[in-house]
Amino acid sequence: MRRPPVVRLEQHRAAHLSGPHPSHGHPTAGAGTRFAPLSPGSGFDRGAWVMDDRAANAAPAAGTGPVPLGPPTAPVTAVHPAALGLLGLQHVLVMYAGAVAVPLIVGRALKLSPEDIAILVSADLFACGIATLIQSWGLPGIGIRMPVMMGVTFASVTPMIAMGTNPDLGLTTIYGSVIAAGLFGLAVAPLIGRLLPLFPPVVTGTIILVIGISLMRVGVNWAAGGLGNPNYGAPLYLAISAFVLCVILAITRFATGFLASASVLVGIVAGMVVAAMFGLVDMSKVAAAPWLDIVRPFHFGWPTFDLVSAITLCIVMIVVMIESTGMFLALSEITADPVGEERLTRGLRADGLGTLVGGIFNTFPYTSFSQNIGLVGVTGVRSRLVTVVGGTIMLVLGLIPKLAALVEAVPQCVLGGAGLVMFGMVGATGARILGGVDFAGNRYNLFIVAVSVGFGMIPLVAPAFFKQMPHTLHPLLESGILLAAIAAVGLNLFFNGLGSAAEARDAALRQAKTAEAH
Repeated sequence: MRRPPVVRLEQHRAAHLSGPHPSHGHPTAGAGTRFAPLSPGSGFDRGAWVMDDRAANAAPAAGTGPVPLGPPTAPVTAVHPAALGLLGLQHVLVMYAGAVAVPLIVGRALKLSPEDIAILVSADLFACGIATLIQSWGLPGIGIRMPVMMGVTFASVTPMIAMGTNPDLGLTTIYGSVIAAGLFGLAVAPLIGRLLPLFPPVVTGTIILVIGISLMRVGVNWAAGGLGNPNYGAPLYLAISAFVLCVILAITRFATGFLASASVLVGIVAGMVVAAMFGLVDMSKVAAAPWLDIVRPFHFGWPTFDLVSAITLCIVMIVVMIESTGMFLALSEITADPVGEERLTRGLRADGLGTLVGGIFNTFPYTSFSQNIGLVGVTGVRSRLVTVVGGTIMLVLGLIPKLAALVEAVPQCVLGGAGLVMFGMVGATGARILGGVDFAGNRYNLFIVAVSVGFGMIPLVAPAFFKQMPHTLHPLLESGILLAAIAAVGLNLFFNGLGSAAEARDAALRQAKTAEAH
């Protein structure tokens, strides 16, 4: 059976243009603009079009080089409005499983009701859309204005669970800390470039590896039916989880392009169907949920603020912004759209503002999704309007409570098979980054990774290890991710010192390419 092709537009690069590329802007169809059909074999269905501004721009003299598509202020491919919806939907489907995973993890760890978990999912989708629009469309002084999709970062999961399960803190303290982290991100965005030397690959690879290992516990418990389930570990649960895992692996092995990118979502849908056949899907909450409703700010109460909790998420925010820096640099290469320091600062401010919006609308810290940056390279579509449409779709999905209730109704055994892949890939990405670290020529790097991973495993293998420490420090001490980050930064400074800013920028770019390659 023939697989549907990946939606792909021709890339038109003005490789011989003289003069610097601008830092932002986007072509629009104006007077004299005509639409040209794509060439055969471009990967798009027959009848698709790209915007051709040759008639609107002065033609160069013969022999001076190719004619650019679009004005010289916007080195990106424009997309006909008829294609935007499909292309934007592609970006949504690629990130959807990862986008809803964090509210499901946090909500179930905090033992929230199904209705409240559905609210977390709606809030997350809604805030994803807002954050994406801020990043892609831009506000004055904020937003990278490139094809970026935003989603909740996995790095924040364990510290937020530590806060939420602390009877003295709870969910409102999570949101207070998220708001504080967002304000912190807005303030320090211009300084992140100076912090890059603190996060060479040996540090960032270790942190990402620990994030994946820490989350794997969630995926394993999901596969067995979820903690607290009286039938935990039932063969039926394990069989369904294995089925979902096999579907994802089969699609990854035999499919290509967009379908392969959305393999996790397809696996969850297939697992949901099988689970429903065995009576494991309760659709009563879905039937009772309304079709449309607004997302209300501070639904769970006014935020409360705790100093240690706020500092904890501010540390997470630094890690997130370092990762975003590499993503933006990688995207700059893919789109042939240079990113200078000022533009980079605008993109990092959008991370901060998106996180602030998340705290207000009952959700969590935001970052750019590497899967979507990889999709930009796969499709060849470099227009930020595609992710603007994708962000709009996410925002609208957040206004459909019935969809959020459907996500909440997915059995945990179904999510388990997908979680093993999602969280395992996070850890594998960290391992790939560490694969580029010089261990043979610098034996100190082995000690940095070994000790930092050991610190990161403390809350995972010995939850009561810090039981006698001051209670106010528990949000920090019970997060293996933050313990690993602090240890890795400190040990790297002790053994290797600070590298140069240029080396750090190159390392961040290589790291981002490694992350989006998965």
